[in-house]
Amino acid sequence: MTPQQGAQQTLLSASDLYCERDDRVLFEGLALSITDGELIQLAGPNGAGKTTLLRLLAGLNRDFEGQLLWHDVPLMTVYPEYAGNRLYMGHLSAVKKSLTALENLRWLTAQDRPSEKQLWEALEHVALAGYEHTPCLQLSAGQQRRVALARLKISRAPLWILDEPFTALDKDGVSWLEGELQAHVSNGGAVIITSHHALEGIPGLRRLELGGVV
Repeated sequence: MTPQQGAQQTLLSASDLYCERDDRVLFEGLALSITDGELIQLAGPNGAGKTTLLRLLAGLNRDFEGQLLWHDVPLMTVYPEYAGNRLYMGHLSAVKKSLTALENLRWLTAQDRPSEKQLWEALEHVALAGYEHTPCLQLSAGQQRRVALARLKISRAPLWILDEPFTALDKDGVSWLEGELQAHVSNGGAVIITSHHALEGIPGLRRLELGGVV
């Protein structure tokens, strides 16, 4: 059945999630759902399981109990489709330091098959014009983070799963990323993010503390 125009759709949902690490329960009975046009910020102290939960939601960690649904279908039964519709970025920049900024972005976005023009424009958009052929080992930590974040300008995935994406960014980079998050949810996308940065003023923002919703 075709959903009514303008109606929000649940993209990803989880119920009764249980996960432990090193004989320590990280979370149990955890439930969440995210719809288009929504941003969920995960909160909690270090060691609460935020990164573990993100990897679980991304389908990269299968050591858990409970149910994950993508458009109301068990996620693991449609994982190839899901993987093409979610963008996951870990807390590390994941750039190869021996490669240039352009080579890294080409590698990171291979499944999207961007044109060379799109790659160059994305790097320009993250203030790396002129650094396209610079090996990433010569870039600062903040610039390496920008190389990774340039993926946001290329990906067509409706769901972004981002682990501490503000790390190492300067003031201008923070403002840029805030704008990208706001634009994505305003255009019907969805974001699940961990960050110690205080996100404010983004439509659809919801904060989830592991152990309860705030």
